[in-house]
Amino acid sequence: MGARPDLFGGEHYVLNRAFSTGTPDGAVIELAGQVFDAKGVPILDAMIEIWQANAAGRYASVDDARDDAPLDPNFVGFGRASVDADGVYRFRTIRPGRVPGPGNTLQAPHLAVSVFGRGILKRLATRLYFDGGDGNDVDPVLCAVPEARRHTLIARQQADGRWWFDIHLQGDRETVFFAL
Repeated sequence: MGARPDLFGGEHYVLNRAFSTGTPDGAVIELAGQVFDAKGVPILDAMIEIWQANAAGRYASVDDARDDAPLDPNFVGFGRASVDADGVYRFRTIRPGRVPGPGNTLQAPHLAVSVFGRGILKRLATRLYFDGGDGNDVDPVLCAVPEARRHTLIARQQADGRWWFDIHLQGDRETVFFAL
């Protein structure tokens, strides 16, 4: 069951590598939401993947070689979660910092979100922004989305402090997805 490391080279088996066990810098947040089909029924076999920058706005990637923002050795910047029996996914992470955007702009704090599930041949890519987030009004990607649909990319903080972000695959409330 699952991935078989005997079928691929060791350099591709990242789950066996030890990661730092320290606490990442930044504000810890909890993120949750549900994935819905066109009829508004929760999808019970979805998996969500997130990629994000650290609290200083730097990605834990060789592609982000900037010197103006520090790496956080205790932050991986990636996670996957399957939904539970109620169709809810959950992450505990840190609130990301702003990252450079096109034309010397700064992007608002956001998470890159991918949706996987039965019948989805290629991942569905979207973004999660925070309600009232610094720079939402000038983020070049968010501003490229028609104003009437931007709300589908905004997570809202609940009374218990969690950030809630529902994903609708189709229908009147369909989340904006990006062609990558």
